[in-house]
Amino acid sequence: MVGGGSSKKENVNPKAVIHQRFGDKARYNIEEVQDNSSNGLPGLAIPQKGPCLYRCNLELPEFSVVSDVCKKKKDAMQSAAEKALEKLTDPPVEDASDQLVSRLSYLFSNEFYSICHPLSGHFRAALQREGSLNGFIPISVMTIFDSKLYNLCKRIKPETESKPLEVMSIIMDAATRLPEPVLVSREFMSLKRTSPYPPEVLESVDVCCDQETHVKAIRIPYLVEKDVEPLTLDVSANKYYMDAIARELGAADASMVLLSRCIGKSSSETRLYSHDPNLHQLDKGDFENGSYINTRATYLSGQDVYGDAILVTIGYLWKSCDLFFEDVSPRTYYRLLMSKVPTGIYKLSREAILAAELPPKFGTRSNWRGLYPREILCMFCRQHRLPEPVFSLIVTKDAPEETSKCEVKILSKGQDLILHYYPQESFKKQTDAIQNASSRIISWLNNYLKKLNVPGSLTPYRNELDLDFYPEHISKELNLFSLVHKNLLETNGTKQSNSVDTKFSYNIEGLDTEVFASSGCLVCVSYSVSLVNEGEKEVIEKNDEFEFELGSEAVIPEFEVVVAQMGVGQSARFKAELTSQELIFAANGDPARVLLLLSSGGCSLEYSITLLRVTEPLEDRMEKALFSPSLSKQRVNYAVQHIKESSATFLVDFGCGSGSLLDSLLDYPTSLEKIIGVDISVKALARAAKTLHSKLSNSANPVKTSGLKSALLLDGSITTFDSRLYDCDIGTCLEVIEHMPEEQATIFGNVVLSLFCPKLLIVSTPNYEYNVILQKSTTQTQEEDEDKNPNKPCKFRNFDHKFEWTREQFQVWAVDLAKKHNYSVGFSGVGGAEGVEPGFASQIAVFKRGFELPEGGDLAAVPDDVVWDWGGN
Repeated sequence: MVGGGSSKKENVNPKAVIHQRFGDKARYNIEEVQDNSSNGLPGLAIPQKGPCLYRCNLELPEFSVVSDVCKKKKDAMQSAAEKALEKLTDPPVEDASDQLVSRLSYLFSNEFYSICHPLSGHFRAALQREGSLNGFIPISVMTIFDSKLYNLCKRIKPETESKPLEVMSIIMDAATRLPEPVLVSREFMSLKRTSPYPPEVLESVDVCCDQETHVKAIRIPYLVEKDVEPLTLDVSANKYYMDAIARELGAADASMVLLSRCIGKSSSETRLYSHDPNLHQLDKGDFENGSYINTRATYLSGQDVYGDAILVTIGYLWKSCDLFFEDVSPRTYYRLLMSKVPTGIYKLSREAILAAELPPKFGTRSNWRGLYPREILCMFCRQHRLPEPVFSLIVTKDAPEETSKCEVKILSKGQDLILHYYPQESFKKQTDAIQNASSRIISWLNNYLKKLNVPGSLTPYRNELDLDFYPEHISKELNLFSLVHKNLLETNGTKQSNSVDTKFSYNIEGLDTEVFASSGCLVCVSYSVSLVNEGEKEVIEKNDEFEFELGSEAVIPEFEVVVAQMGVGQSARFKAELTSQELIFAANGDPARVLLLLSSGGCSLEYSITLLRVTEPLEDRMEKALFSPSLSKQRVNYAVQHIKESSATFLVDFGCGSGSLLDSLLDYPTSLEKIIGVDISVKALARAAKTLHSKLSNSANPVKTSGLKSALLLDGSITTFDSRLYDCDIGTCLEVIEHMPEEQATIFGNVVLSLFCPKLLIVSTPNYEYNVILQKSTTQTQEEDEDKNPNKPCKFRNFDHKFEWTREQFQVWAVDLAKKHNYSVGFSGVGGAEGVEPGFASQIAVFKRGFELPEGGDLAAVPDDVVWDWGGN
């Protein structure tokens, strides 16, 4: 039997060759590795989630070799055997041409027809073809669904990897050498077994001719200006589905159809089918100059695709002899497009296409949702058929505490450097260094891809901060980005600026429970997004429970602005301008219905949101778990006490955020007549304006606030002079400076004491030495409590903190400022007890002015924008 003689040859592989020569003297030692390098690329070992990787050390009498890192043990052993054969001077390796003949002989054997194999399904279906094509198998199909054939052709002629017609030619030549004749049709580029099959084989392909099957697919025209369109293929059981695809492409038969590799997941049967250009009726010269290249299909597959293409999920699998198929909709196509850019990868992982945004920076698990930056970066490289990024950790041990940086390289298939990131910032945890480096690269890639969409804006990038980029080595399909994507990386709706005038209206309904979310809170909402047009509505995305951290920019700007104004239990609606078609189709919804609404024009998006619950930031939860009243309340009490003692009438809150201090001050009888809050976050100021306005405009408000004559909120930097803040009685800056770089904290100290000149300035900041007590007082998650070593440094209380000072560091900073600007300074704190280690939880410095201000001065500088102005009327 044909198959019987070839089966033995089929087992010939590098490991078998080594065994034939060395027998039991060849020893394979397998070891698990934690290594994220690809193809043997150098890189430091990094803790890695998911399946283990393996490396094999093959010991032979003459020498030993080490394999590449592989996902499977058997692959590692084969890799080691291959490397050993390369070192042998006379390896007894069977000629690849002979192996190809053996493989073909096996494929046309009775034995192969009887098994479930992706290619055997095509052999059986070919026996259903009508007329002269009965039994003929297109060679293009054989090379796709039998990887061994394809790999043998590459061994015979390596340059054929990107030339499918040369692969077919090699297979046809090998078919003429088969011991049992096979009919070779060069006209149809197909092969057919000449000897009849046994009755049992023919019976196995006898199917019901009345069974009708239709599958939905997508046509991708080669002209970019034409939209992709849905179509339906008739793949009934008495037909060969490849012929049905050929007819839709205008080809004579299946032999003229080329197939792509799998699109998306490697386990998927989603492929692109296109007309073979060399057999097309169009002028061959047009193909050579790219006139008929299908840009979108080429971008998706990473292979040159000419003419119209069909995207469909269909084929035969290993586990069943029946034809497998799934419908492909516009949603499938646009999600495949989205999965090739970092923003899209993140949105898909959050299942929130029209709501989520890729955060600009990485925080801890408590505030980051969806795929982590490292996973996104690795997926981006895989989608563009690049090797996995090379992460190299640089650990510094000579500092007071061990810190890490993560250097990253992205290489081309040919090992040319595409991108090199060499960070300046260090992290206490290696995982944070890796994730932050990945986040930095992802952010840069998003900006780069945006520029690709702007004609004439692309220039080579070199030495941009801590990153080098070499576009000449980038993958071909990434260079097609601008021709395929239009607005995928843009946020939907009206683009927001740093202004309270949001240029969109929203309506909040429901009782105000006074349970609001401030920046840093984890909020959970339910929402839906509908496409609306003249009273008609189609829901295209909905989510019953969607979490994000307010202030992290993890959602579109409009979404975050609205949620910042809501209380728990309230609902809101707002409309936004139509976003890109890519995002609309990538979301859920009825494609036909969406197309109908879009075609009529005048559409917009309507968002409906309900705030379900609010979880305070970890820092606040830690403080409340240990202190009663909470630290924030104790800080307010501390400020109120100084107001009472000094009879202050004018207070400025530097870095007022969402107005928690100003709001709390209104609950106490004080001498204040004028209060001003200043912050750089418009969203936080909007929340503060709503809270303060509600309290000050309430006719039932207690008399204790009657002395207040004006309240003002300013959008501006606390390091920029504004004369409206000059010569206040008391300035407060509570838990603010740790959110800015240390050098900026010093700039603020110099500006506030030399230009703003408050009579009294109260500055509080976390005491880093107290963190060990705070973090022991709360229940830690497995992620938060992964380091049990008591000698390990404590984490910062908030992921957004740029630093946290010890008592000594804080006092040195404050004393230097006081001496420089003729202020005296005293130290105190809240939380804990004075003189008891490790001091107060929040350490406080109180600066007192030691001089009288001169008359006059520049009082015309008013650079800050007024967000809210209450005159007490």
